[in-house]
Amino acid sequence: MRRIKQAAITSVALLGLTAGCVVGPRYQRPAATAPSTSVPAAWKTPAPWQQAAPKDAIPKGTWWQVFHDPVLDSYEQQLLQANQSLVSARDRLLQARSLAQVATSGFFPQVSVDPSATRQRGSGNRPLNGGAFTDTPYTQNVFAIPFSVNYEADLFGRVRHSVEAANATLQSTAADLQNSQLVLTAELAADYFTLRELDAELLVVEESVGYERKGLDLVNNRHNGGIASGLEVAQQASLLDATLTQLALVKQSRAQYEHAIAALVGQPASSFSVAAAPLRGTPPPLPLGVPSDVLERRPDIATSERQIAYANAQIGVARAAFYPRIMLGGSGGLQSRDLVALTNAPSFFWSLGADALEPIFQGGRNRANLAATRAAYDASVANYRQSVLTAFQQVEDGISNLETLSQAAATQAAAVDDARRTLTIANNRYVGGITSYLDVITAQATLLQNQRLATQLLGQRMVNSVYLVKALGGGWEASDLEQQQVHPNAIQIVQP
Repeated sequence: MRRIKQAAITSVALLGLTAGCVVGPRYQRPAATAPSTSVPAAWKTPAPWQQAAPKDAIPKGTWWQVFHDPVLDSYEQQLLQANQSLVSARDRLLQARSLAQVATSGFFPQVSVDPSATRQRGSGNRPLNGGAFTDTPYTQNVFAIPFSVNYEADLFGRVRHSVEAANATLQSTAADLQNSQLVLTAELAADYFTLRELDAELLVVEESVGYERKGLDLVNNRHNGGIASGLEVAQQASLLDATLTQLALVKQSRAQYEHAIAALVGQPASSFSVAAAPLRGTPPPLPLGVPSDVLERRPDIATSERQIAYANAQIGVARAAFYPRIMLGGSGGLQSRDLVALTNAPSFFWSLGADALEPIFQGGRNRANLAATRAAYDASVANYRQSVLTAFQQVEDGISNLETLSQAAATQAAAVDDARRTLTIANNRYVGGITSYLDVITAQATLLQNQRLATQLLGQRMVNSVYLVKALGGGWEASDLEQQQVHPNAIQIVQP
């Protein structure tokens, strides 16, 4: 008993040294940009875009609600529940959490028991080392209930850094899940607004088909009356056929976007349909914040930053390999030839010990492994900084695209009005016999072209608004990752 107490005191003393002997670098988040550059203080935003506040004006977790479209809201909820890519990402998060829990098991003793019962016969011709020779065989029972306890004294932080690495991986996987959700929901919103733009475009083309049919009837009547030529009839018929072709192609494009939405919300395309509803309104104002906000709101940047933390922890694991790995162990139990006497005091056995494995010559393995982890850290820092630059580029692209499209939409609206007025004048001049019908045909084609372009510009503005929200992070916050980590829990001592 006295030896047991001494061994226990020694173990506690060794554990007390753990906090002071951890080797490896403390993690510090690196600068978001290279030393020669800095994070800009503001976006390069031309009027009318202004810095908006507060930054959480985009609905957190449900950013698409900024567009105030109940149908889009419904599809986004279906995506969150049924999209199989998201289901897979959630499963990967559960896997990462379990693996992090595995890493924490290294903080606790590993206890096992191996009960056995054996009946054996010894040979009468068995060799002997000393002692009296006997050629008598024997038969005996052996009953044993041995226990073993093993514990690694984490004096140099191998286990601790392994847990840090596992938690960094867990948080990186959580950020990956958020990024997948942001990408998929943005893709759904972009497809949805494109489909609505095609609905509006269908109305424009169908309206043009109606006008052109009336025009063909007019020319036919005039031809029958001997006023119009057959050439004019053929020209109008050709224009009508070309517009009908455009109508079919718009319907084809709409069907493809409808199928894409079906796949995103987890529905078979064959049984899924979206009721027609032409795109109306204009993009909502979006809060831009400042560039530094993007560092906290982009889940892909958070993924890159957590990969740096993982690489930093791996450096600590690699450094710990240069120091002794101290294992404390013990075993004990009951052993007897007779099952009845198994629980008697003389049947009890035990042993305590410690083992320190110090690497001396490893053929350069540990040194090379440390160099590899440092290189991996440097690479992850470079990847992180590049992801920051890409984020700034995407936001600036979104801002400039919306500004340009806004100006283009204003001038295109004027172009539609001009084209409509031109068609009216051309019709009047043709009926008055001043010009040929070719002027009317040209005016009809020009009006259709300008109307379709105006509709397409509205769709592009809505889609670019979606991508700008995506570039801004969709209302997500990096602080959400703080909850995504595991800690050793005393209950693990008695868990299998």
